[in-house]
Amino acid sequence: MLRLLESSNHLGRTSVDNGFSANLEVALQRAEMRMVKWMCGIKLQDRVPSKGLKERLRLDDIISVLQQNRLRWYRQVLRKEDNDWVKKCMEYEVKVPGQEVDHRKLEELVEKDCQAHKLNREDAMDRNRWRKQIKDD
Repeated sequence: MLRLLESSNHLGRTSVDNGFSANLEVALQRAEMRMVKWMCGIKLQDRVPSKGLKERLRLDDIISVLQQNRLRWYRQVLRKEDNDWVKKCMEYEVKVPGQEVDHRKLEELVEKDCQAHKLNREDAMDRNRWRKQIKDD
C-alpha cells in the first residue's frame, strides 16, 4: 500500500511533516467516509454522523490501519540479514517535488510510527510484543 501511495502523483509521498501529507490524510479520510456511507446505504441528505457509522461497522481509522501495515512490514525488514536488498532499500532517499533541499527517508516515517507506538528495533525480534504495541492505540 505504501508503494501505491509513493508512486501516485495525486495522493502523496512518504514525507510526513509537509502540508501535502496532511492533505493526503484528509483525502484518505474523506474517501473512507464516502465508502462507509455507501456501504451503509446512507445518503448525504440523511445527515447521519460518520463516526457512528464507523462504529456500527467496527472499522478502524484508515490512517491507523496504514500505520499498522507499515510497521508490520518494517518488522519483517528489520529481521532480514544486513546484506538483503530489501533492507538496503531502507537507505534510499525519497525526493519530494518542490523541496530540493529537504529529502526525507522512508525510515524517518517509520521511526515516527515506532515512536508513536513506543517500539524500538529490539522489539522487532519479539513478535508478540510488536503486534500488541501496533494494535494498541
